Amino acid sequence: MRIALGIQYDGAAFCGWQSQPHGKTVQDALERALREFACVPLHTVVAGRTDTGVHGLGQVVHFDTDLDRAPFSWVRGTNAFLPHTVAVQWAQPMPEAFHARFSAFERTYYYALYVNAVRSPMLAGRAGWIHTPLDVDAMREAAAYLIGEHDFSAFRSSECQSKTPVKHLYQIDIRPQGDFIHFRFRANAFLHHMVRNLMGCLVAVGRGRYPVAWMAEVLAGLDRTQAAPTFMPDGLYLAEVGYPEEFGVPRAHTASVPWSAIWADDAANG
Repeated sequence: MRIALGIQYDGAAFCGWQSQPHGKTVQDALERALREFACVPLHTVVAGRTDTGVHGLGQVVHFDTDLDRAPFSWVRGTNAFLPHTVAVQWAQPMPEAFHARFSAFERTYYYALYVNAVRSPMLAGRAGWIHTPLDVDAMREAAAYLIGEHDFSAFRSSECQSKTPVKHLYQIDIRPQGDFIHFRFRANAFLHHMVRNLMGCLVAVGRGRYPVAWMAEVLAGLDRTQAAPTFMPDGLYLAEVGYPEEFGVPRAHTASVPWSAIWADDAANG
């Protein structure tokens, strides 16, 4: 039997998703909890591996098991053995054709950026921070160059294991709200550090360090060294993973972070 789980986690508490020998990753915590509950080892396959400090609102995993348990039992039983920084949101039996990674056709990330002369300790690990004002219109113009199918080598980590740097970036939305600027990135898939590297370049344009057209030059140059430094992970959230309707994967409960409400109307209309 194949079981899919929806997972939320505070990425600041972990060294990324993927299992490591030190055991301080989200996958390690989840698989320890599953082993405690199921009394057998269960290996999880994830929709998208997140970096150290990156949060999960709508992460999806699957595993195979011979155990026959009700969905609510997988949720409550696994959560009983998880730290407070991770929680299973839902569980659902899936056909063998379902694959958490390969069945997904799109991923959506949010980035919450706090713009204020002074940092807020209440937002530490929850939102990015910059102390200088940003030109939102310039960032939107620069983001337009990135939409479409491109070779995103200029925004790819040297540690990226993707077979190809070509991805289709469907959408970048940028919305100010009080002392925050909210970003939404939607693509078929993302490279390692891609969103954080895009953020670094957008912020550089927003600060006036580069003209809008510089973004097109960086993209065309395919050279990571010509782009801005990788931006901080604190405000980055894997918000949703898209699957074909035939699998009936539940929508992510993104309302667990307050700033996700800025995208709520879009979700309702979409």
